[in-house]
Amino acid sequence: MTREILVVTHPRRSVVRESAQRVIEGLAAAGVSPRVLRDEAEQLDLTGATIVPHDSDAAVGVEMVLVLGGDGSLLRGAEFARGADVPLLGVNLGHVGFLAEAEPDALESTIDHVVRKDYTVEDRMTVDVTVRRRGKITYSGWALNEMSLEKAERARMLECVLEIDGRPLSRWGCDGVICSTPTGSTAYAFSAGGPVMWPGVEALLVVPISAHALFARPLVLAPSATVAVEILEPVPGVLYCDGRRLAEVPAESRVEVVRG
Repeated sequence: MTREILVVTHPRRSVVRESAQRVIEGLAAAGVSPRVLRDEAEQLDLTGATIVPHDSDAAVGVEMVLVLGGDGSLLRGAEFARGADVPLLGVNLGHVGFLAEAEPDALESTIDHVVRKDYTVEDRMTVDVTVRRRGKITYSGWALNEMSLEKAERARMLECVLEIDGRPLSRWGCDGVICSTPTGSTAYAFSAGGPVMWPGVEALLVVPISAHALFARPLVLAPSATVAVEILEPVPGVLYCDGRRLAEVPAESRVEVVRG
């Protein structure tokens, strides 16, 4: 049976091309068939790989998704990996690289480990996000890092009520609210003042963004908790999942977040 691996890159960074080509050639030489997304292959002039359309089925049937880039590229790769239910591995070629497992100087050894199947798979939490308004579901999504609910009008505060497991906890005038996984605790939640949680911790993290309140601290919750944010009149919100997938959230909406 032919082994296949989807190689995802940052198509707008020419520095990635050399590394991507090395990975493709190294996998092919070891009898592992690399796949590359059509737009990335064209922009980076990559050769020697199977070209696949940039759609939700790009990773179906592969052994893993191997990402060459920064955290943004890895979050994009997570969309393919999740849809195909396969592991995700990142090599940091970006600026931050908190999510990546390997650094550029370990590229050759990383390929070798992949070829020999000398790796372990680590489960990471996600969050599922549902938006309801007047009893109807208006949006459903998911995130590996975080759901961030932010004000849609720059000059005004978002008025919201935070609810945990069906019990109202706090009311804030704020720029927004973040609900993060342990993986995402080093991302937006960290910048907003939240703690860093080890990836193996089973917990949900809630962090208010610039709340106009004396008592608005980050909250670490049980993984079984249901987090809900009620958006009050008059300012609407905008919801982002991993900073990639967004939805407009009108006032009088309810955003619910649970473990994915």
